[in-house]
Amino acid sequence: MSFEEEWAGLKANAAARMQLNGAPTADPRLAPSDGDLVIYDDELGKIGHFAYQLHNNLKADGKHARTTTEAAGTSLASDGFEMGKALTAASKAWDKQVGTLVDSCAHISNHLDFTKASKKKDDDWVATQVSASKISDYYDVPEEDTKPSIPKAQGPII
Repeated sequence: MSFEEEWAGLKANAAARMQLNGAPTADPRLAPSDGDLVIYDDELGKIGHFAYQLHNNLKADGKHARTTTEAAGTSLASDGFEMGKALTAASKAWDKQVGTLVDSCAHISNHLDFTKASKKKDDDWVATQVSASKISDYYDVPEEDTKPSIPKAQGPII
């Protein structure tokens, strides 16, 4: 077998296995089912809960050393040390980064709550539409040309 033939066989075999709907998985709950995206509420709940906890902990603990660091930076700067300015700048940069991380955690938690509520609303709407369309299956509506003629009323209508 030549290199080209072996290479073509390997590429064909890899291409057949690279289809996402056929990819093997160790967890059967994560196996794709007809290409639909499946997300379990308990998994989203855990992610949202961890993001909420991280948000609360970072909000409190991320600024734990802020006052002492700024005081040390100010004291060193007033004594003429350049390190004081650098320490104050590092403290400000740290506060900015902690703020960004706290905001990101809040965004994750809030987005998961919003997504869950939004998807429930969408699912309820679809369920209503499907059940309403099934009602029309039970109506026996004759075709236009086969409708019986309705006689007109004789005399006065009360």
